[in-house]
Amino acid sequence: MYIADLHIHSRYSRATSRDCTPEILELWARKKGIRLLGTGDFTHPAWREELKEKLVPAEEGLYTLKEEYRVRDPLTDDSGTPRFVVTGEISSIYKQGERVRKVHSLLLLPSLEDAERLSLRLEQIGNIHSDGRPILGLPCHALLEIMLELCPEAVYIPAHIWTPHFSLFGAFSGFDTIQECFGDLTPHIHALETGLSSDPPMNWRLSALDSYQLISNSDAHSPAKLGREANLIEGELSYPALKKAIETGEGLQGTIEFFPEEGKYHFDGHRKCHLCLSPAEARKFDGKCPVCGKKLTIGVSHRVEELADRAEGYLRPDGKVFESLVPLPEVIAASTGKSAAGVRVQRMYQEMIRRLGDEFSILRNVPAEDIRLTAGTMIAEGISRLRRGEVKRKPGFDGEYGTIQLFEPWELDNVDGQISLALPSQDIVIEEIPTEIFHKAETPDASVTEAAASKEPEGIIIERHDLPVEIFLNENQKEAVTVLARAVSVKAGPGTGKTGTLTARILHLLKERGVKPSEITAVTFTNKAAAELRQRLEKQTGGKKTVRLLNIGTFHSICLEILKENDFECIPAQEEMLLETAGEIVKEYGLPESPSGFLRRLSLEKSGMEPSGAGKDTDENTVFHKAASEYQKRLLAEGVCDFDDLLLETLKLFKSEPKKEIGRHRFHYLLVDEFQDVNPVQFELIRLWNSGGRELFVIGDPDQAIYGFRGTDPACFEYLKKEYPSLKEIALNKNYRSVPAILEGAQAVISENPGQRWKLEPVCTEGSPIRLVTAESVRAEAIFTAKEINRLIGGIDMLDAQEKRVTGRLSGFSDIAVLYRTHRQAAFLETCLRKEGIPYRVAGRDDFLADTAVRGSVSFFRSLLNGEERFLAKLCQRLLWNGMDGPEREAAFERAAKTYSPLMIKEKPYDILDKWIADQNLDNQNMEKLRQLSGMYRNMKEFTDALAFGTEGDLIRPGKKQYRSDAVTLMTMHASKGLEFPVVILCGVRKGLIPLETKGQSGEKDKEEERRLFYVGMTRAKEQLILVTDREQSEFLNALPETCLEREEAGRLKQQEAGMGRQISLFEWMKEQ
Repeated sequence: MYIADLHIHSRYSRATSRDCTPEILELWARKKGIRLLGTGDFTHPAWREELKEKLVPAEEGLYTLKEEYRVRDPLTDDSGTPRFVVTGEISSIYKQGERVRKVHSLLLLPSLEDAERLSLRLEQIGNIHSDGRPILGLPCHALLEIMLELCPEAVYIPAHIWTPHFSLFGAFSGFDTIQECFGDLTPHIHALETGLSSDPPMNWRLSALDSYQLISNSDAHSPAKLGREANLIEGELSYPALKKAIETGEGLQGTIEFFPEEGKYHFDGHRKCHLCLSPAEARKFDGKCPVCGKKLTIGVSHRVEELADRAEGYLRPDGKVFESLVPLPEVIAASTGKSAAGVRVQRMYQEMIRRLGDEFSILRNVPAEDIRLTAGTMIAEGISRLRRGEVKRKPGFDGEYGTIQLFEPWELDNVDGQISLALPSQDIVIEEIPTEIFHKAETPDASVTEAAASKEPEGIIIERHDLPVEIFLNENQKEAVTVLARAVSVKAGPGTGKTGTLTARILHLLKERGVKPSEITAVTFTNKAAAELRQRLEKQTGGKKTVRLLNIGTFHSICLEILKENDFECIPAQEEMLLETAGEIVKEYGLPESPSGFLRRLSLEKSGMEPSGAGKDTDENTVFHKAASEYQKRLLAEGVCDFDDLLLETLKLFKSEPKKEIGRHRFHYLLVDEFQDVNPVQFELIRLWNSGGRELFVIGDPDQAIYGFRGTDPACFEYLKKEYPSLKEIALNKNYRSVPAILEGAQAVISENPGQRWKLEPVCTEGSPIRLVTAESVRAEAIFTAKEINRLIGGIDMLDAQEKRVTGRLSGFSDIAVLYRTHRQAAFLETCLRKEGIPYRVAGRDDFLADTAVRGSVSFFRSLLNGEERFLAKLCQRLLWNGMDGPEREAAFERAAKTYSPLMIKEKPYDILDKWIADQNLDNQNMEKLRQLSGMYRNMKEFTDALAFGTEGDLIRPGKKQYRSDAVTLMTMHASKGLEFPVVILCGVRKGLIPLETKGQSGEKDKEEERRLFYVGMTRAKEQLILVTDREQSEFLNALPETCLEREEAGRLKQQEAGMGRQISLFEWMKEQ
């Protein structure tokens, strides 16, 4: 029989010893008598490399330390050679069933090669570089699914299943059943790790766990802690035998256990009142502290009691044996009245190991007389008492470690015999509770209760119900849905149910009025909005058949369809081609603009909006128009057009054929979403499309018109009124999204703009104020944001969870959005989030798409998908193989095409780009961002189409590839339009950024649009809005009423470092950047 400790950590995990290296861990395994040791942390790339370097294969699936790395130790050199098995722990923090779940999982793998393969997949999902135990927003079901797909022989074990904050059954963020967590994959779970917080008898109380093997491991963060808990296994040393023992119990003889009372949350209690209660005692007080009236912190025993269906003390007939032990240095200390870390105790420990053998042998098997002869009577007696279970236990509670006593003080001649495995930070007196308290009234004294009620409860997580929402249409929405009028204008403020009203209007036309689907067209401004509208309609109509007959799409997609139907020969050019052509034109004509600037100016002119100074008769404008004319000629020569041409050609078609059908029937019932975002050309298209139609329905909010740089005009509602004098105007003013303070602040800001507006009424009647946080620098702002996200989710590791208590509902990663004015602000934020191990995704079109390598790569893959676009092949050759002559370029292209054409069908974009970057030696930051972005798409066509037709809100780049993973969203305020989040952190609300001060922006109109943009950003928040600024605050903040604000300081950087070693390292690391 051998001892196995399968759950440990390397020095790459948070809060671990630097000595957690393969050689030191192997040395301590020899000292302890552990024959099989988990490697821990297989997901960390640096640790895997170290394991590959220092380990060699032994029995099947096991490894030993290379001889040259073995630490010579006279005490243990004659001991056997410990084996390693590949293991790792993964932290899953995600939202399920409207609750934040935090579960740790232990994975055992048959080889380092399997570890490499699984880690590469997980790297596509989240950050596995910051922590040996990575934090992923990945549901346990998905993690198990990935593991089974890549490595069916791996073993998945829910870790330390009762730990309050991070476990399967955890009181704060766990589940009530295994099936609730793993669903249809539950049959693949065969074993559970009891953890330091529980022992087998506690688990035997749940009949639902009878079919599972119970294992125990140390979860050691330092070599000396190895074996605190371990497994007793009979059989051969090999991975298959280990897997069989864990999954079937055949060969699993039992476990070595930590005393669960030592855990910090074994019993219920309230640390500030020095009160420790059993679950039964806590129930008598209705979960409230009888001293102060506040809520008690619920312990592990209480949680077991909640889920148990058997009485305390139940002994399972077929239960495995278990032994409760204490580390030998602690026993020596308890038997001598000395400190376990003291020199005398350590000397005695070494002497006992030298003379009597490894630690487990001494604690379990060595005769007491032999121990007495080596270590003395008291130590021998202490070990004998430990073996007999003659210990005195004082349970831990509310973050305070419990204690175990082997001797009464008088037995040691007034020397304290108390030991504590976890070394509590301070002594605490557990007061005896007078018996008469239990016979008092069920509730505390009224004065105590009133005092307690005046403050938020401490030390316990309070669940708050979701904000109330109405299920049915309100009166204004009903009117908008059912009104009969030639033209209807609906002004829908943020959170007033705009999309729902639009969906209901279409359903009303179909179901109540019997309109043919083919006569209905709904125009959206993004592909994402169009897809969402289709999904909503499919749910309501019961399938895709009817929805497929509807005309739903963006202006550009609808125009392209019409032009194709009418034999329009040009096809839309890819962005790479437009930029390449623009670059040639700018250079030839000596224009001051960049290629992208030239395209923006040209787009404004095509859209009917003249840029500043464009209408003046100047030499510069004359040159520009000549350049624009040449640009158009070159596009026509290639048989392509740009997106603006799609609209202009469609407009030309409808004007030239006023009586021809040309698809006019589809516009009999025309609905336009986000009407405030239309430009003059789009407005004219709406007018012509619906000129012979029956009804026009537009919906939007002039206060959310934020695309002036694209030619939009918030006055479009007024233009529509002039076009349709009998226009029916409706306003939606009930806000179902935001708490009152957020609405009060946002409306105060937007009221500074001219024009009349209706007041939004919050349906929710209570909530938190807006938090205005002042940070001293951009770096301090980014660090605050990372720490605040950590706090909002209740901590991302054990230490955080104990310190970062949150009153109110915990947030999940996907509940949180970080907004900013420009993409450049994301750099510091991403650095901090990565360092903190927080999963995130970035939404929006980044500047990296203009990078030469990125453009060349995208052009290459588009050329493979669109063989008829010859220009793309030429473009990618120029961008990627510019140093070659013509024939060499073509040959390089052909070789690459031959390699990658077959992959386009069967491989995912992320994997294709991974190979492409390596093959072409394109490993740079921009290509890495492209690869991250590709992880959101199923195939290369879908990905390249999104790049070609997607708007800012359509593109999402995860920190790594997403696999149904929870993650914080980072995006510009522009990209956030149309979205909502329970928590919004709006960064950089300072002078120069909000409003943005640029060379071309100085007029009042620009400031009004910037104010609308800030309003959009604020109104994305449902429950919490955090505005982060510095000493030079944005002028827009002056409009915020103090009644809706809570001001606070982010703290100086040194203060942010204090108390958290991990934050200190973050700060130090950031200083080096």
